[in-house]
Amino acid sequence: MEEIISSFPQHWQDIIGLLAAPISWLPRMQHVLMEFFLQSPSAWVAAAKYVLLLLPALLGVAALWCTQLSIYTLPFRTGRVHFASAMLLAWWDAARATWLYWIGLVRCIGVACGWVLVFLGFLVRLGVEAVRQMAMMPFMMTGRMAQRYFQPGVPWVAFVALVLWCVLEATVFAHVLFPMVGDVLTRLAETPEPGRLTGPILFMFLLLLVMGSFACVQALIDSMRTRQFKYVAQMIVVELFVGFFEVMFLYREIVVTFIPQIADQRAGTLVVATCGWMAVRGLTWFLFAQYGTPPLMALISRRPLVPREEMLPAVAAMDAPAWWEGPMRDFRRETEWLHSASDRLLEYFALPALHVAAAAVNFAMVLVASRPVFNIPFKGLDEIPESRSILSGLHLQPRKTS
Repeated sequence: MEEIISSFPQHWQDIIGLLAAPISWLPRMQHVLMEFFLQSPSAWVAAAKYVLLLLPALLGVAALWCTQLSIYTLPFRTGRVHFASAMLLAWWDAARATWLYWIGLVRCIGVACGWVLVFLGFLVRLGVEAVRQMAMMPFMMTGRMAQRYFQPGVPWVAFVALVLWCVLEATVFAHVLFPMVGDVLTRLAETPEPGRLTGPILFMFLLLLVMGSFACVQALIDSMRTRQFKYVAQMIVVELFVGFFEVMFLYREIVVTFIPQIADQRAGTLVVATCGWMAVRGLTWFLFAQYGTPPLMALISRRPLVPREEMLPAVAAMDAPAWWEGPMRDFRRETEWLHSASDRLLEYFALPALHVAAAAVNFAMVLVASRPVFNIPFKGLDEIPESRSILSGLHLQPRKTS
């Protein structure tokens, strides 16, 4: 400012200095404020200055400029008392806006901390529930297994035992019969060695054969329980053929392999093989096959093993909500509440700065139009008028001269 005054002629400098006295000290004040904000001992201090004091300082600078410049307009104004009142009220609004700005920052920090606490609470509840479920999992699994075991339903133990026994029996038969079957196939195909798929195919064939043997026994018993004698006779004939086939081609080879002393005695071999077949079938049937064969046949035919009414409790137990659905439901409910208050949250973050900006605009409008345009404080964003409504309400039109 002094450089500008010194640029005028010497005899005009005193007059210009007197006229510029109301605003000559403002540039020096702005320079001091700039040094205050630019020079900070640490980044934290600088951040605190910018967040807490920058907008109020800018508002103060704008208010001082508008107030000092309005001094030059006093000789030309008609409603000087109204203008002075409006200027004083603008300063009052500036003080209120500064206070609301600081209170709004505190409220914003509280809302942000609330978000963080809600999310951390969800994580803590989820972690505690996960640890509790992991600690209780052995007891829960034991209880469920015991409950399912002692309640009527699918006999999974017998079913798994039957499948394992069929696999074991087919493996033994495949190992015993593989040399003979391989020799027959090499002669038929006129190759030096059997194919690589001979063993797996032989195993699958024997596995189906063993499972079919248990299925025939089950069919025979079902026909006897229902007193369908026609089917009983048919199943007895089928069972005789099945037994004859297994004794001649499977169990006889096992007897020859394990008891080579009676290999030359065909009658003795057949008797031992027949007794072995009956013993194995009887032991496995009365131990687990009578309980595991119905689930196996139901699985193959895709039919329910138990009535629909008995399946409902088990289905209801399986449809029980997962352990993490409770914390997720609480978190969803809290997040829905936070989303419903998103407009309010936007007001929390926007209103502090808008109060300061509105106070600065009020100073400028008092300087120009002798009246403020905003009523501070704003209770919400809906109370802030649009620019078009503000301009239409000013009615800044020149007076008509008579």
